[in-house]
Amino acid sequence: MEALTQALSSSFAVSREPNSTSAPHPRLAQYKSKYSVLEQSERRRRFLELQKEKRLNYVNHARQLADGDWTGADSEDEEKKSQRQLENSADEEGMEIEQKKKLPKHYANQLMLSEWLVDVPADLSSDWLMVVCPVGKRSLVVASKGSTSSYTKSGYCVNRFPSLIPGGNRHNSALGKDYTILDCIYSDVDRTYYILDVMCWRGHPVYDCSTEFRFYWLQSKVEEVEGLSEISQINPFRFVGLNSISCSTESIQMALAHEYNFTVDGLLFYHKETHYTPGSTPLVGWLRPYMVVDILGIEVPQCPLTSKPDYASHQLQQILEHKKTSTEVRPADQNGRYELEHLSTPETQLEKSHSAQKESMDV
Repeated sequence: MEALTQALSSSFAVSREPNSTSAPHPRLAQYKSKYSVLEQSERRRRFLELQKEKRLNYVNHARQLADGDWTGADSEDEEKKSQRQLENSADEEGMEIEQKKKLPKHYANQLMLSEWLVDVPADLSSDWLMVVCPVGKRSLVVASKGSTSSYTKSGYCVNRFPSLIPGGNRHNSALGKDYTILDCIYSDVDRTYYILDVMCWRGHPVYDCSTEFRFYWLQSKVEEVEGLSEISQINPFRFVGLNSISCSTESIQMALAHEYNFTVDGLLFYHKETHYTPGSTPLVGWLRPYMVVDILGIEVPQCPLTSKPDYASHQLQQILEHKKTSTEVRPADQNGRYELEHLSTPETQLEKSHSAQKESMDV
């Protein structure tokens, strides 16, 4: 049985990244997770230490994104490596690519992506923030030289338009000196870019600032721009900032009971001290709303957001039956660490779960 479990684990792996959100939540999978709870906790600690030592020249990096001038930025080896990464990303997104066509490597992998929240942090209520996210597509938005461009996480420019974001139209570009870089979720239903995070505003990069400061900075700056949340000739798409809240039990319960003017996709959990680092990081966690009661171990209000889909109810029931009862497991694990070795959920059920997740936002 153990050999079969390992075989299934390797054959059904969607991503080599630990706890990647492109795969189902490890606790909802039918095989034993390759990565333990302790490993995610340990990686969080190491990420926080490494970001103190690693200092990218964010001023030049932001300017290169804004100007599109990457002269001397990459070596030939790095260019080939980036080419391969982009081809893999494009395959995942179902894009057709001509072999001779040069891929837009410089705008790829610029967004900070989350992992499934597997290990519940002991300091969740004090050192983390939560953002309720709408259904949509993650977009890198660059406003510079009188125009606003929207890129996919693979670096493809999908739209160019004027906007009221600083640098986003010819009336507020200040001869190219003002440029803004945002992490957004685009909803085609209501023509809205929901601003998730900010990397640079009016030429001032905030990559190496804490999440708490970036969110405060973003909210204050968005409020200063009149008409940004309204559709007009000079602003054909709305730009709306998403609010962050504390991760106390009461705050999470209120957020789940709240009625939103958009369709909720999931919840992002940010460590307050993390910098904006492109790529997947354990310092940003992702959960579906219906997972909160089982993963975080807190009571949630009975509402549409917290109701489990049919496939999730079946899987969670089996997981709860196999939950560890050993007294040696630490309290944080007792709130949501499950043994998945002998689950026998059909493969088709797992595929339905994965397909439903891929239809919504890729975080």
